[in-house]
Amino acid sequence: MIQSLIRMAAQCSKTYTEAIKLLNTCQSNAATIEAIRKSGGRLNDWAVPEMLDYLRRIGYKPDDLNRLNVVHITGTKGKGSTSAFTEKLLRSHIPGGKIGLYTSPHLCAVRERIRVNGEPLSEEQFAQYFFDVWERLEADPKTLTVHTPQFPIYFRLLTLLAFHAFLQLGVDATVLEVGIGGTYDSTNIVPKPVVTGVTSLGLDHTAVLGTTIEDIARNKGGIYKKGVPALSVPQEYPAGLKVLEACAIAHGALPLEVVPIIPKTPLGLRGEHQRINASLAVALSKKFLEAQGKPLADADAVVPESFVKPLADTKWPGRCQTVPQGETTWLLDGAHTTESLRSCGEWAWAPESDASGAGGGPNVLVFNCSGGRQGETLLGALLDAGAATRGVSREELGKTFDTVIFCTNVTYTDGGFKGDLTSAAIDPADLAALATQRQLRDAWLALNPGFDESKAHAVASIEHAVNIVRGLGERRVLVAGSLHLVGGVMEVAGLQFALGME
Repeated sequence: MIQSLIRMAAQCSKTYTEAIKLLNTCQSNAATIEAIRKSGGRLNDWAVPEMLDYLRRIGYKPDDLNRLNVVHITGTKGKGSTSAFTEKLLRSHIPGGKIGLYTSPHLCAVRERIRVNGEPLSEEQFAQYFFDVWERLEADPKTLTVHTPQFPIYFRLLTLLAFHAFLQLGVDATVLEVGIGGTYDSTNIVPKPVVTGVTSLGLDHTAVLGTTIEDIARNKGGIYKKGVPALSVPQEYPAGLKVLEACAIAHGALPLEVVPIIPKTPLGLRGEHQRINASLAVALSKKFLEAQGKPLADADAVVPESFVKPLADTKWPGRCQTVPQGETTWLLDGAHTTESLRSCGEWAWAPESDASGAGGGPNVLVFNCSGGRQGETLLGALLDAGAATRGVSREELGKTFDTVIFCTNVTYTDGGFKGDLTSAAIDPADLAALATQRQLRDAWLALNPGFDESKAHAVASIEHAVNIVRGLGERRVLVAGSLHLVGGVMEVAGLQFALGME
């Protein structure tokens, strides 16, 4: 009933704010999100057929999506950064063109997920295309099955919106990042992408999914398509690479190509791990330009000369990003797995993370993650990597912190969210008891015996955390564990100016 009233009210004004309210009615609750995670993004055997039917209901055929000239990217880690590098490379080599970029999640505003030439859709554009899609779904209410909702869940709806916007705007290329998994993902309905690529595979989610590296690779390899180049970075797990090779054959793709790792060259994104992501982006961009009749004269070079500057100029907010603000230096990284937190630790304590070159490292931590019981593993990975980078013990590194704050992803102290940051995925019971935050605090204290317990905070909102930081004076603050947390800190602390990709 409440959702129906929201929908009726929204249709009257058709503003960005009302579009976001309607979009938020399509969010899944915590239990559904957990089920999707456990399924590896599969959700059910109807996932792709349902998405194709939603596409039909908004007036498109699958072949229409081929006009978007898609570069499709998946992987366990690094797919967002790879997408950012690829978008920048293509934009620099298609002068006067329109390059679409679809990624997730957003940091401060939903429209960040859908960009053209590096710029998010304007609020007016987002609202226009959103209501186009919404009203078409409303006008054709018959669903594929009796269990299929009339309006798709949040990510599916945004994917439909991105396809519609890019088709209406006539983009020349689309860099399309998978949401979860690959085979059953809502982005995986493009019949013939120009090129497909898989970033690094990892086992971080195996405990949740109950799967092996082979299962993960099989899911990711589902984006390979008949007659389309199939690329992968060198994989840490040989078994995973073997499965990707089999997937390429099974789907009739061109033989799998393992891309060469580019030599050290300046990159706009910090962290040694970004060289792997940039390597895939370079290979994807070469393949795309060749397929579009724009081959490079020095395409045989590992890094073509015209790729050097775009790689150095690439930006991707909230990932290994340093933002000075008055007395506070924010170190922002949405790392949320053990492997990505190791990379975060290597970056945060490296000399180059400090603009002064002193490499002082952070002395305040703001942290959250989706499962407090994993806290000791996640925080341990971060501290161990930082300690190794600095050449000290974990205990010594822990002593360099004077304050740690574990907060929820709720935006404001009054318990409210900014509209774009509203999340139905937080378990209300967990939130009321600050259960996850208290578990994280306990994990920190276990990892750092003797730490002053009065300086280890478990708080109810991001605004609470930022207020604590504001009272500390000159500090270097590492924000990690969740991209939603990073986006909330950017919003509350007024760091939105750092969101640009230019």
